[in-house]
Amino acid sequence: METIAGMDATLLARIQFAFTISFHIIFPAFSIGLSAFIATLEILWLRSGEQHYHTLARFWTKIFAVSFAMGVVSGIVLSYQIGTNWSRFSEVVGNTIGPLLGYEVLTAFFLEASFLGVMLFGWNRVPPWLHTLSSIVVALGTALSGFWILAANSWMHTPDGFEMRGGIAYPTDWSDIIFNPSFPYRFTHMMIATYLTTSLVVLAAGARYILQGRFEREARTMVRMGLGMVAVLAPVQLVVGDLHGLNTLEHQPVKVAAIEAHWDGSKPAPFVIFAWPDEEAERNVAELSIPYAGSLVLKHDPQGLFPGLRDFPEDERPPVVPVFFSFRLMLGIGLLMIAIGIAGVLLWWRKRLFVHRRYLTFVSYCWPLGFIAILAGWMVTEIGRQPWIAYGLLRTADAVSPVAAGTVALSLVMFVVVYVVVFSVGILYVYRMLGKGPAMVAPGPAAMPNRPLSVVQRADGDTA
Repeated sequence: METIAGMDATLLARIQFAFTISFHIIFPAFSIGLSAFIATLEILWLRSGEQHYHTLARFWTKIFAVSFAMGVVSGIVLSYQIGTNWSRFSEVVGNTIGPLLGYEVLTAFFLEASFLGVMLFGWNRVPPWLHTLSSIVVALGTALSGFWILAANSWMHTPDGFEMRGGIAYPTDWSDIIFNPSFPYRFTHMMIATYLTTSLVVLAAGARYILQGRFEREARTMVRMGLGMVAVLAPVQLVVGDLHGLNTLEHQPVKVAAIEAHWDGSKPAPFVIFAWPDEEAERNVAELSIPYAGSLVLKHDPQGLFPGLRDFPEDERPPVVPVFFSFRLMLGIGLLMIAIGIAGVLLWWRKRLFVHRRYLTFVSYCWPLGFIAILAGWMVTEIGRQPWIAYGLLRTADAVSPVAAGTVALSLVMFVVVYVVVFSVGILYVYRMLGKGPAMVAPGPAAMPNRPLSVVQRADGDTA
């Protein structure tokens, strides 16, 4: 088999897909949360008539437009990769995965596209209620997109509602396929992650404006709304994550064993805070752990037992090191989010939230945390599934296309170069928009709820 730098076509195809999906996932995650934030701002504006809600909605809509566009562009690449690099995957499970991805286009994408134009360009062209409705529909559309994508991904982890004939999976019950055993936990966990990610960005931006003495009213609104979501959702995410872990233990016990670096299933498991898992020696080096805590969390019994890595053949174990450390990175960020929420609420209660410069300075640098946690969680989920691409049905090595390693390597290099250039420019543009703040929203006579729109108005405020 041809190899490049010791890597065969399967490993190169996995690296390529991991690289492109890592770029892609951060944009839809941000778009889902941001669209909900914008819709909320417009509802508040429609109810109160307060101009700063309108200003904020228009400002964040500009950022949403860039993020949404980058998400669409990066998502198209993934569809082509499934055909070029993973043709055997398409052949074996395409009867179930294909329709789920098609439903996303037929429902979510068409719904978003139908109302996105009004949301982006209809500020002074349609009545306020219609613009607000359009933003709500776009927010629902982005969430619906996540629904179908998570349904497809969850099925790959916990396949259900199918039968195998001639080595091909055929659907037997679409409700079981869509609502497969892990779907409710994955969907809830991911949706909360998107809202937390956006909330931290909004909180960080508002804190930075307050420290700079700019856009005081808008900045205070951003800090309140961002902090409120973090304070509520971060503890909820911890509970949902625990339930997700229990579901994973039931359906993918080897993944949980890798997460915990738990080797011997005949003994209660500690919670390993830090270690270096030595896969050859099947032990942990330099381990720092809390005795019995792993069993207490996963079995709700300090003496509870669950399978260890030694209970599974070596060729059915995932790579332990990346799964182990990615999980701890995700968990650490989650606990930090809870701390940010608690500290912020206490300062808010003591009426010191907007004058405590050390807290504001700290949270102003916390905007990347949600993105990092999402990527870390995705690594736990996808690397922890190995060596299966469809768990228990199709191994990753058997799903790759008959493409030479050199060809995959060349396309990988091209992807890296193009992505770094294109998306760096896009991210820099968003960063500059955040730097300008709500001042970049052109002033003009917005159609307010208490002032009916009697003439068609241009986006720049002039009337026609």
